[in-house]
Amino acid sequence: MHGMLLSGFSLFTSLLYLAMLVIAVVALVFAVIAREDAYRAAEKQTKPFWLIVLGITVVVNLFVPMLFLQLAGLVASIVFMVDVRPAIRQVSGGGRGGRRGGGSSSDGPYGPYNGGR
Repeated sequence: MHGMLLSGFSLFTSLLYLAMLVIAVVALVFAVIAREDAYRAAEKQTKPFWLIVLGITVVVNLFVPMLFLQLAGLVASIVFMVDVRPAIRQVSGGGRGGRRGGGSSSDGPYGPYNGGR
């Protein structure tokens, strides 16, 4: 019984570490893909800053088994995903309701806006 409990806890922590690594890698990929000027336009930190922070997070998750550093990296990854990435997408035209179909900048959510004519 004691062995099964330890085995289950070991599996749980392994999955938790894997999830933290996946979040960090996904955030790093999104940081790499985004344009550098979008960071400035969104008034967030610079692209090199986020690449360094998220890169260190991935390295820590892969090679440094220190939970405190991994949790700090998880916080940085979450901040990037829920704050920085949406702001970057907003300024670069990739946000929700963006111009996917190549429409005009005056297009609204239900079609072109004609100014009440």
